[in-house]
Amino acid sequence: MASPSTARADAAAGRPPRLTIGGRLRLAIRLALLFVATLVAVPLYYLWRLFRFPNPWPRLFLGACARIVGARVRRVGTPLRRNVFYIANHLSWIDILAMAGASGTAFIAKAELEKTPVIGWLASFNRTVYVSRQDRMGVAAQIERLREALAENWAITVFPEGTTTDGRSLLKFKTAMLRVLEPPPAGVMVQPVMLDYHDAGEDIAWIGAESGKDNAMRILARRGSFPVSLHFLDPFSPADHAGRKAIAAESRRRIEQALTAALGHPLRDFAY
Repeated sequence: MASPSTARADAAAGRPPRLTIGGRLRLAIRLALLFVATLVAVPLYYLWRLFRFPNPWPRLFLGACARIVGARVRRVGTPLRRNVFYIANHLSWIDILAMAGASGTAFIAKAELEKTPVIGWLASFNRTVYVSRQDRMGVAAQIERLREALAENWAITVFPEGTTTDGRSLLKFKTAMLRVLEPPPAGVMVQPVMLDYHDAGEDIAWIGAESGKDNAMRILARRGSFPVSLHFLDPFSPADHAGRKAIAAESRRRIEQALTAALGHPLRDFAY
């Protein structure tokens, strides 16, 4: 694979990754391992569903996928297991693998993802709640689906930045999908989560004009592993804050504080 700086420049410009023979070999090996993990986990998932057992396979499968692609996930703090709304910063599609493997959370995703080959199926495998930004008339129905998910004691994660950043920045939090917390369902807590890829963050981040396919190829062809720290910060009751904007602001404040402490310097402005 090209040097990290060259690979980042290619990614930002939307150019396909330039893979060496070693990079192609790593890509092939990791794809094969992901295929094997799928062959093992999917039948077991449906077997557990058939007998209505508590189903650990989405969490185990996505956690294994995170490790296969190179992530070495470390959990800092204690995640709430049920009746929790995680609010996290966002760098990469690997965030989903890491978060699901560490906590068993489901996610909120754009409705378009459901129709995406393979990725849509994998998202549904992990109980993703789909929402449409274009369906203005259907907002109430979408919020009701989120409420139903929370009523089933799920943990649900939302990435309110709405896009990925470079791990050294934090965008303004969008609040549309926090409407489910107006008013908050009984017993539901909000737990901010700060994701930190350490020195690998800028290399791993999916930003610029890079396509999803090119980003996946670049990561799967990457040499070695990389750290991912999931900082589960202190939870708070959304009932103590006046609406979704206040909830978003409090979550962002806590994540910014934790990210600044981890970096050792103030955050910088982000631009593609």
